[in-house]
Amino acid sequence: MLASTDRRPDPLEAFRIARRWFIEGRRIEMQELATELGINRATLFRWVGGRDELLAEILWSLAEPTLKASIDAAPGHGAAHIARAVGHYATVIDESGFFQAFLRREPERALRILATRAGTLQGRLVAAIEELLNDEIATGQLDPPLPPRDLAFLIVRIVESFLYADIITGEPLEVGKAEQAIGALLGHRPA
Repeated sequence: MLASTDRRPDPLEAFRIARRWFIEGRRIEMQELATELGINRATLFRWVGGRDELLAEILWSLAEPTLKASIDAAPGHGAAHIARAVGHYATVIDESGFFQAFLRREPERALRILATRAGTLQGRLVAAIEELLNDEIATGQLDPPLPPRDLAFLIVRIVESFLYADIITGEPLEVGKAEQAIGALLGHRPA
């Protein structure tokens, strides 16, 4: 059996190191990561794909549990539950230092990975929100005005609009309004 110091690097180790660097606010450089692992760049690319693909995986590994925790913590049912859950998710993401560091350091790349079909994150987030909508529909707590997939896409776009407003339009961030906008879309009127 190999001692932990004798472990050979593998794709999971590459991901772990890159994720740790990202959380520390470091820019992920593929050559630097390959050197850290003691492998060449070609091997690293075979393992994790390109830099954008690796960043998308790192971002999803952070976003998915945040969304799940936000859903679990949100009170209520139906439109109110969805608006609170997704609004809380947007707030937590906005307040994370590593996320803000990435947006400031590489705004164009961040938007491409986070908010377009060129990255996998948006599609995954839409699917997760669609599942949330379907759960509320199945329990009779929500009667949506649109098909769940379309509604999920709109909800994600609302979140993106508030999370990236400063980059897209130069307007100040008002992420708290995401919850209000999602509630309005779903027909929820706060008491």
